[in-house]
Amino acid sequence: MRPIANFIATVAGAGHLRPAPGTWGSLVSLPLAYAVYIAGGFWALVLGTLIAFALGWWATSVATQGQDDHDPSEIVIDELAGQWIALLPTLYAAHIHDIPALALYPGWITAFLLFRLFDITKPGPIGWADRRGDALGVMLDDVIAGVFAAIGTMIFAGIWHGVLGL
Repeated sequence: MRPIANFIATVAGAGHLRPAPGTWGSLVSLPLAYAVYIAGGFWALVLGTLIAFALGWWATSVATQGQDDHDPSEIVIDELAGQWIALLPTLYAAHIHDIPALALYPGWITAFLLFRLFDITKPGPIGWADRRGDALGVMLDDVIAGVFAAIGTMIFAGIWHGVLGL
């Protein structure tokens, strides 16, 4: 079971890329999100995000069993789940307005940058989740960072399209 858990936890080895494996994990998650969206639409990405969270929780638990480090840097399935959450508002907009997903590239960039900002700085509840010291905490800090990034992406879109009228 441990090899399968490591494969999932490192997102097929992406977590072994250096430097900054968390950023690499987030970058790798972008084309994977696009592939899921193209293959099955917005709701497939929502389902995929839920599955990534559940599998990530399990894989992180197995991969870190017996280790002192509860959140080794090579585990990036949490970045994938969080990054996918951050992308949901952009891809929902593409879905409901029948716009090609990549045409909304500013939303992709904003979601990526905000997710990395929140994941690295860990303000408020993100830091709390990270300090849990268990597999659920590993996943939760990125889920919360993803929610923060999703909200930030919607705020930026509202300012850009609503206030500025662009």
